[in-house]
Amino acid sequence: MSDSTKLSRKAFIRNSALTVAGMAAIPDVLSASELPKEAHPTGLYSDKKDMILKNVRLETGFEYDGEEVVATKTALFCVEVANGKITKIYANNPNANAIDAKGMLMLPVFKDMHIHLDKTFYGGPWKAVRKRQGGVKGMIALEQQILPEMLKTSTYRAEKLIELLQKHGSGYARSHVNIEPTSKLDSLKNLQKALENKKNTFGAELVAFPQHGIFYTDSAQLMKEAAAMDIDYIGGVDPYTVDGSVEKTMDFIVQLALDSHKGIDIHLHETGESGLKTVEYLIDKVNENPVLKEKTFLSHCFVLGRLDKNKQEEVIAKLGNAKIGIVSTIPFGSLIMPIPSLYKHGVNVATGNDSIIDHWNTWGTGSVLHKVNLMAQLYGYGSEFNLSRSLKLATYNVLPLDDNGKQQWPKAGDDASMVLVDASCSAEAVSRVSEVKSLIYKGNKVF
Repeated sequence: MSDSTKLSRKAFIRNSALTVAGMAAIPDVLSASELPKEAHPTGLYSDKKDMILKNVRLETGFEYDGEEVVATKTALFCVEVANGKITKIYANNPNANAIDAKGMLMLPVFKDMHIHLDKTFYGGPWKAVRKRQGGVKGMIALEQQILPEMLKTSTYRAEKLIELLQKHGSGYARSHVNIEPTSKLDSLKNLQKALENKKNTFGAELVAFPQHGIFYTDSAQLMKEAAAMDIDYIGGVDPYTVDGSVEKTMDFIVQLALDSHKGIDIHLHETGESGLKTVEYLIDKVNENPVLKEKTFLSHCFVLGRLDKNKQEEVIAKLGNAKIGIVSTIPFGSLIMPIPSLYKHGVNVATGNDSIIDHWNTWGTGSVLHKVNLMAQLYGYGSEFNLSRSLKLATYNVLPLDDNGKQQWPKAGDDASMVLVDASCSAEAVSRVSEVKSLIYKGNKVF
């Protein structure tokens, strides 16, 4: 990657560290001779945890053959960080006394938007899953047996799991956290300790998750107590399968979200009539309460993959109009989620690793970039343009270039949360699941 002939797969920048196109794409860029004194650092401002990075590769535009995007233009820059924000972006000064990014590509920080940090075997000995018995309720019974022991190490293991996510470029997560009579509020409290210990290098939002059902195990009062604590979303799981009623459970979730001014994020695995009823009931409730628009999500929502094409399009259009997001773990196998249709109808799509290693499954790698790669393979997103657009699944909708190739990230004032990746451009990073070489979270160097 350090070879100047590898600035992109087309080598279109040739021997220049900064093209005219690059100069035009990054706002307020100065030539090296015009840099103010503070841009020629004599140190790294370590007293304020500020920093200057040089030889940072940023995307500056698309290269076209006719109307087809055939490559992504990049150039090298200096990036200044102060008080957790990106403050200035300069023409590259390779001789600056600064942190050397070595031509690595800077991308927005990755975000894992569906994970269970509170209950994991990660950080302990390997354990494969056991044969499931009794469906979801059988798994609830298993959890009731093993959670008391898991709680003893859950803070430590959550920290180790966070470190795995960080290794793969994630500086933020949405974590579901068990709220049920076995754990009571202890799983939440233990996770909050882990997040407090990691607060300078990792951010999170929390979902109060009634894994054992709201009424099946009498978790309603505990959910109300959790809603008054430092959580962001009211969760749920398969209301018909677990609680035996779509309406009763959904009414409770929606009202609690409204009363506590929280969002909603519900696990929905049901693929039959009850799954569709849950989706349509939630759409109606959100339309009745517009304050919940853009704050409501369905995780998994496998029923969408089982609908015939016409019904699928109808339901997805309604999700888009209600501004209800889908958090997909992008499964392989016979169930293929209609992610292209979700995007077409403006549905906010996110992804996450779900379970890294626990009693539910062991497939998580910790990399949301890997999830993006899977999506791109599943739906044939192999072109330069489609690969570059796919990156938004890892960054939760932040892209360096807009669809017209105009540079939109980074800009002065943005949070200094970013990754340095061994890739020439976003498209290559997605296609190759390129290695993350560095993570910076709000101006703090994680590694």
